[in-house]
Amino acid sequence: MSDASPAPPTPSVSSAPAAVAPTWDDPARAEAFAAWLARVAPREQLLPASLRIASADASFRRYLRLDTEDGATRIVMDAPPAHENCAPFVHVAGLMQAAGLNVPRVLDWDAAHGFMLLTDLGSRTMMDGIDRDHPENNRPRYLQAVDALLKWQQASRTGELPPYDEALLRRELALFPDWYLARHRGVAVEGALRNTLDQTFDLIVARNLAAPRVYVHRDFMPRNLMAPEGAAPALGRPGGGRMVPLGGGLGVLDFQDAVHGPITYDIASLMRDAFLSWDEEFVLDITVRYWERARKLGLLDFEDWHSDFGSFWRAVEWMGLQRHLKVAGIFARLTLRDGKPKYLADAPRFIGYIRHTAARYRELGPLLKAIDQIEGTEAASAWAFGRM
Repeated sequence: MSDASPAPPTPSVSSAPAAVAPTWDDPARAEAFAAWLARVAPREQLLPASLRIASADASFRRYLRLDTEDGATRIVMDAPPAHENCAPFVHVAGLMQAAGLNVPRVLDWDAAHGFMLLTDLGSRTMMDGIDRDHPENNRPRYLQAVDALLKWQQASRTGELPPYDEALLRRELALFPDWYLARHRGVAVEGALRNTLDQTFDLIVARNLAAPRVYVHRDFMPRNLMAPEGAAPALGRPGGGRMVPLGGGLGVLDFQDAVHGPITYDIASLMRDAFLSWDEEFVLDITVRYWERARKLGLLDFEDWHSDFGSFWRAVEWMGLQRHLKVAGIFARLTLRDGKPKYLADAPRFIGYIRHTAARYRELGPLLKAIDQIEGTEAASAWAFGRM
């Protein structure tokens, strides 16, 4: 989840009522859209009368869906240029497509007005098929996500994406004291608390900047991964059973804020999700499988990461901590500034993640103590973390 564009819903029919025609607040923009669609429709065999809302976005973007003459569907991104810059989306889509990932193809882009026609990856996200009660039933899908992630990381080149540098890491961390603590909790971030946060943030930044650099999606999680059409998971018996292999690659969305940064970020994002939590056993299971493959590909030739999973795991946790602090701040901002309270409802999940990591490491003891005082919680065993 990025600071600039927090976790929009994927373009899915399930995100909005079916067959709801879009409305326009700006008549001039409505006119520009009609002119663009009239130009594009004949070439792309679109059926303009089928236009309906696919999903809204946490930012100023929204997505529309329409049918084609041959029975397929297409997605329209409506992104007002005054608020949204679509150039990064187009650039990253090209990088991902070149890396072999299943991403929307850009069929037409009216850069002046912010209208874009995309191929449609379907209406079923990976999140839609999650079996929350039986983690092992989700393993095939998560391993497909690992496949996509490794393709993305292997394609990494310097100079293609903005750096995930110290300035960006610190700007994201600042969201926690500024929005979650000060504005949401009403806590004065000064004195001992300010010192604790400053010292903790220094540690987090230093550790994460030391990691190898790759392409980072920055919001790599089931809500932004699309299940292949016609390839729903064949679940085994509850709590176990033989799994049927799944065909097709997961589609990838919401990648416009990608950067070049720590290799630990996206696996932390995948396994410490913004909208669901897994027991430690399942998180470790998938992360170990990622580690095994990444080291064989030469992506973890750093310190002892290629031979010591524990060392790599510690780095993943420290990277995850940065993300957890940031997202708690983003969710508070979405509620208090943008009037979107549904996001803050997931904030306790991130406080749980923060406490879980802080309880493991002596250097993070002051942070754990501060969080417990603010939240009115008690320090727990480092291994007492479960699903929420």
